[in-house]
Formats: sequence, structure tokens, C-alpha cells
Amino acid sequence: MDRARIIDWLRRRGPALLLDLAVNVAAPVLIYDRAQGHMSDVQALLASSVPPLLWGIGSFVRSRRVDALSVLAVVGIALSAIAFFGGGSAGLLQLREKLVTLLIALAFLGSAAIGKPLIYPLARATMARESAETLAAFDARGYDAPIRHTMMVMTWVWGFGLLADFLISAALIYALPIEQYLVVGPVLGYATMGGLALWTILYRRHRTRHAKAVRATAAERDGR
Repeated sequence: MDRARIIDWLRRRGPALLLDLAVNVAAPVLIYDRAQGHMSDVQALLASSVPPLLWGIGSFVRSRRVDALSVLAVVGIALSAIAFFGGGSAGLLQLREKLVTLLIALAFLGSAAIGKPLIYPLARATMARESAETLAAFDARGYDAPIRHTMMVMTWVWGFGLLADFLISAALIYALPIEQYLVVGPVLGYATMGGLALWTILYRRHRTRHAKAVRATAAERDGR
């Protein structure tokens, strides 16, 4: 991605990203800091979860679909509420929130292990939102060996990437004070999802160029 595209992306997406960070990072830290002296750590953590929860619900109402980050946030908060009623320490509460990431990671890895990569239905759903023609073209090539290989590699990488995010987060939960993790945890989540998304784009381009090169070589050989 060249400099002009980066600047254009920041111009279009920058304000929304800043607002997202304010709701999901700054607001929880501020609420936890203010509530800490008046309630237990667990209750303060639950209070700090309110802005991300409302943000996730609002995003769903506006777009009528839930993206990966919204799913992680909303389901994680739901697990927090369950953890609160079930008791447990603040560290255990934070760890239960990250169990959503672990479950998604295991779903990716399990689907790859049985030869049914989870990336395939996710990619198909994306194509379906674009147009019927795009979906038909994807279905026509969806079971080609190169496409299946690409989907399998993507699924393994996403699975291990999310698993690494969970393991690192679990270590940080017990290594950092709550206030620090409220900042570091979401940033790690954004970095993980952003890194995986960027890798996916670059890998897809690489596989596309590779497929074109293979077809060109085959055409040249047949022409002889």
C-alpha cells in the first residue's frame, strides 16, 4: 500500500477509528478509574464494559450486521456478566472475556484439521454481499485445488493468530495491573485483527499473482 493510499485511508477512516478507540479503550479506563473507589474490582470492570456494549449494539443496529470485533466485544461482555453472577476474581473475569477469542481460534483450527476451512464460508458470505455474479464466479472456482490451498492456509494462520492473542492476553492479565490491561488488552486485540487482515490481503494478492503466472506459463507451453 503506497503513501497516497495510506493518507486517503486515514482521511476516510481516521475519525471513525479515533471514536472507536475512545469508546473501547478510553471510556472503559476512565469509568474503571472513577468506579474503583466505590465498588469492587469486578463491579468496576463490569461498569467499564457498558460503553463497548452500547457501541456494539449501536453498530449492529446501524449496519444490520456484526463484524468480528463487534462479536468479540459483545459476546465477551456477555461472558463478563455471567462471570459476575458466578463469582470469581477480577483476573478470572478478564480471562473469561478472552475465552471468546479462544473459542474462535479453536473453531478455525478444528475446521482446518478436518479439511473444511472456516475461511471458505466466510469468504463466500462476503462474495454474496457484493453481487450474485461475484458469488457465482467464486462458487465456480471454490473447489479448485489452488483455491482450497489458499483457504486452508488462511484458516490455519487465523487460528494460530487468534490463539496467540489469547495466550498473550492471558499472560498479561495476571502480569499487569487492571488499569494497564484495560489499555493494553484492546490495543492487542486491534493489532491482532489488523495484522491478520493485512496479512490476508497481501497473501491473497500473492496467490492471485501466482495463479496468473501459472496460467500464463501453461498458455505459453500450449502455444508451442
